[in-house]
Amino acid sequence: MFKNTQPITEAQARNLNPVVLAYVGDAVYSLYVRENLVITTDFKTGQLQKLSSGIVSAHGQSELLDRIMPLFTEDENDVFRRGRNAKKGTKSKNASVGEYNRSTGFEAVLGYLYLTGNSERIEFLLKDSDEN
Repeated sequence: MFKNTQPITEAQARNLNPVVLAYVGDAVYSLYVRENLVITTDFKTGQLQKLSSGIVSAHGQSELLDRIMPLFTEDENDVFRRGRNAKKGTKSKNASVGEYNRSTGFEAVLGYLYLTGNSERIEFLLKDSDEN
């Protein structure tokens, strides 16, 4: 996976709105999933899109979160809670409120780790997502 070439400090990342962290984390997770699907399958783009959207969905992220949340550090748990509890400007069309809130927290953690240059930690946490 790629690395952030201009990381910010953890203090700077903690000062960002958790929804902004989730915005970055959504892109990080989407690329991670797409990259793994392209490497491990030989499907055409239509099928790749269908598979990736199921994994990257709020429901799919919530299921993954059940497996990786015990691995979170104290800082990651704090970022997760901030993301989960943040006021969001939109609502999910295809997920429960709980799943949507949890997925926002998950994405906030990924955004936090990416922006602080901790791509190895992202790889460690997401290795279980390859089972999907």
